[in-house]
Amino acid sequence: MKEYWSYLASLLGVLAFCQTLLQLIFPPQLRFLSLNFLNRIFHLFSSYCYFDITEIDGVNTNELYNAVQLYLSSFVSINGSRLTLTRALNSSAITFGLSNNDCIIDKFGGVTVLWEHVVIQRQSQTFTWRPLPDEKRGFTLRMKKKDKSLILHSYLDYIMDKSNEIRRNNQDRLLYTNSRGGSLDSRGHPWESVPFKHPSTFDTLAMHPVKKQEIMHDLKDFANGQSFYHKTGRAWKRGYLLYGPPGTGKSSMIAAIANYLSYDIYDLELTEVHNNSELRKLLMKTSSKSIIVIEDIDCSVNLTNRKKNNKGNYCDPDDGGNSITLSGLLNFTDGLWSCCGSERIFVFTTNHIEKLDPALLRSGRMDMHISMSYCSYPALKILLNNYLGYEESDLDCNVSRELAEAVDMVEMTPADISEILIKNRSDKQKAVGELLETMKTRAEGNLKRGSLKEKISDEEQEKRALESDFEQPSKEQENAEKMK
Repeated sequence: MKEYWSYLASLLGVLAFCQTLLQLIFPPQLRFLSLNFLNRIFHLFSSYCYFDITEIDGVNTNELYNAVQLYLSSFVSINGSRLTLTRALNSSAITFGLSNNDCIIDKFGGVTVLWEHVVIQRQSQTFTWRPLPDEKRGFTLRMKKKDKSLILHSYLDYIMDKSNEIRRNNQDRLLYTNSRGGSLDSRGHPWESVPFKHPSTFDTLAMHPVKKQEIMHDLKDFANGQSFYHKTGRAWKRGYLLYGPPGTGKSSMIAAIANYLSYDIYDLELTEVHNNSELRKLLMKTSSKSIIVIEDIDCSVNLTNRKKNNKGNYCDPDDGGNSITLSGLLNFTDGLWSCCGSERIFVFTTNHIEKLDPALLRSGRMDMHISMSYCSYPALKILLNNYLGYEESDLDCNVSRELAEAVDMVEMTPADISEILIKNRSDKQKAVGELLETMKTRAEGNLKRGSLKEKISDEEQEKRALESDFEQPSKEQENAEKMK
């Protein structure tokens, strides 16, 4: 046994001597060049090529690394044997990922590639303003040399598009608002955000079904129209104007659009924007696939009808405290700066469409005008189903007929009707009875006010006729005096 250990010690000594001798004969630079030369020879005769995608590119995060990580998570749960589980901020789903130094095979266009998740410990760091992670992470992509063109030109673009789609599906919608007074948040952004969890959908929206289908079809055409907008040379954006009395569901419509298209919402508060330049900067900081909303645009700042000058041309009104002009807002929605992103929707709301300048309403700025009117019988049936679970067949025929007649005679908004149904949702019959009684009472009131208005109108017409009869002789007398 002693001989064995002495032999092993002698062998280790010889190896250490040889290693020392090699280090003396072959300095580190020479060893590095030799390994590099052997590596080149290996790759020269190998049928594969390799690409490294690191997590950190200098001091910035590599977006391609994040995209690959998210893309692989879409199928790694099926093919992988050792996985990591993560849940991102504002995400509603758990995602899978490759474990450290694990591999997975993917196929694209009949080509097979190998992905390896490489994780190594980072050596001692030098001083930097931004500390780096303790581990160096990256993906190594192995493919055959003959497939390089397909992979680099199509496969990576496919990964970016697929990862964006996965991110939108997994991540909850965000509701943004511009910071007060144009200030920036901790990341230097002018927008502050919270998760958007509004449950409104087109199924629950109180609107005529035919009208809803028209809007949904228009939205889907827009979302799928990238090639059309590119071919026609138009910016990939669309404008919607929602107008109608308060309580008719304009905000619910915006939420339904966001949930239908899976878009984020940017709620722009114009009173916090000081000038046109700041307005453009806010637009530049919005993301694609988003809805930019300006609610009650007729009340935000002085953007009503422009006044004519002495030459007959329109000019912007002078607004003392706020220097946003109508022309600045028009450029924001339809000028060159509106093209700095893609797949954006502009939504303006107003209670008084007649107060808006015609230049703001034309196609190209507000492409689709959506009237949010008082509740109709088809919209009423949706509300009854939402709050009481009533189908049309569940109501008595006489009650249905009375509701259909009464709702057309009164001007009740979906908000007014919803409040009655919510208040009595525990007793469905009572809710329907109180709703019908309220409608009849308002209908009678409208008839009385209508007859009173007609009476007042008749009195005014009679008064005007008397005044005109009184003025007519006076004019004849003046003419007679002039003749004399």
